[in-house]
Amino acid sequence: MQTKVKIQLSVMMFLEFFVWGAWFVTMGTYLGTNLNSTGGEVGTAYMTQAWGAIVAPFVIGLIADRYFAAQKLLGVLHLSGAVLLYVMSMSTEFSVFYPYVLGYMLIYMPTLALVNAVAFNQMKDPSKQFASIRFWGTIGWILQGLLIGYVLLWESQGQLQQTFLLASAVSAFLGVFSFTLPNTPPPAKGQKANFRDIVGADALALLKDKNYLIFFLSSVLICIPLAFYYSFANPFLNEVGMANAAGNMSFGQISEALLLLLLPIFLKRFGLKITLLVGMLAWVIRYALFAFGNAGESIWMLFLGIVLHGICYDFFFVSGQIFTDYKAGKKIRSAAQGLITLATYGVGMLIGFKIAGSIVDNYTLETGLHQWKNIWLIPSAISAVVFIFFLLSFKNEKIQLNN
Repeated sequence: MQTKVKIQLSVMMFLEFFVWGAWFVTMGTYLGTNLNSTGGEVGTAYMTQAWGAIVAPFVIGLIADRYFAAQKLLGVLHLSGAVLLYVMSMSTEFSVFYPYVLGYMLIYMPTLALVNAVAFNQMKDPSKQFASIRFWGTIGWILQGLLIGYVLLWESQGQLQQTFLLASAVSAFLGVFSFTLPNTPPPAKGQKANFRDIVGADALALLKDKNYLIFFLSSVLICIPLAFYYSFANPFLNEVGMANAAGNMSFGQISEALLLLLLPIFLKRFGLKITLLVGMLAWVIRYALFAFGNAGESIWMLFLGIVLHGICYDFFFVSGQIFTDYKAGKKIRSAAQGLITLATYGVGMLIGFKIAGSIVDNYTLETGLHQWKNIWLIPSAISAVVFIFFLLSFKNEKIQLNN
C-alpha cells in the first residue's frame, strides 16, 4: 500500500470515530441538563444507534453495493450528517431533538461499513494491514474525549451544545475529504438484490451448532448491560461529581487499544471459553464498582470501572468476532459477521437501551437526582446471570488464530 493511501485511510478512520464520539458520549448528560429529558427519553435517544445498526445492512446491500462508489456515498452521508448535527444543537426540547438524532444515526451507522469497504479495497492482505488503519479510529475517539473534557472544558462549563457543533464541522470536513479517497466501485453493480445475502441469512446455519448458539444468545444478552454504560455512564459520572468525565472515559478506549495487543496471547494460553468468561466477568465487576464508588475517597473505583472497558470489549466482543470467523469459514464469513453485528448492536442494544431508560426513570428522585447504586447493581446482576449461563453451557473450543 502506498504511503499516501495509508495516510488517507488513517485520516478517514480518525475522523469517522472522532465525529461519533464527540457528541455520543456526552449526549445523555446533555439531554438531562439542557433538555430536561427523562431516563426513558435518554434511552430512546440512544436506541437510535440500534435502529441504525438494523437499517445499515439494507442501505449497504440495496444501495452502496450496487449503485454508488463507497467513497462518494460516504461523502454524501457525512455532509448530510453535518446538517443534522447542526440542527440537533439548535433543538430546545426532546420532541424536536429526537427526529434529527434518529435521522442522523440511520445515515451514520452505514458509514461504519463504508469506511471498512474503502480501506479493504486498497489492501492486498487485510488481515495484516487493517489493524494499523483501524487503530486511528480508536485514537480519534480518545482524542475527542480528551479535547472536550480537558482542553475545551465544555463538560465542566455546561457547554455540551458545542459538542454537536464540533461534530458537525468535522463531519462536513470528512464529507468533503471522502471525495478525495481512492475509488471504491460498487462490488455488486448490475446484480439483483438478494434478501438472504443482505440480512446474512445463510449464516443462520451456524445456529445449528449448539456451542455457537449459546455464544450467540449470550452475545445478545450481554448487550443489555452494555447499553447501560453507553447511555448513562457519562451522566452518572457528572452527577456524582467526577471532574472531566468525558476526558476520563477516554481511558476506557486507551485500555481497549492496549489490551487488543494482549488478546491473541491470552486466547492462545487460556483458550476461548476462559477469555469470553473474563470479558463477561469484567462487566459484573465494572458495574459493582460504579455502584459502590464515589468521587471522593473511592474515586479509584470509578476509574477502575472505566479502565475495565478494554477487558469488557476486547475479551468478549473481539474474541467473539474471531470465534464467529472461525466457525463461519471463508464461504459465509461476511454474512456471519453481519448477522452477529445485527443481533448485538441492533437487537441486543435496542432492548438494552429501552430497559436502561426505564430502570433509570424508576430510580429517579423528585429532586432529579438518581439512586445510582440501585441502578448499577441491576446490569451487574444481569451480567452475572449471563456469565453463569455461559459458564455452565458453553464447551471450550480450540480455535486457530491467523498469524
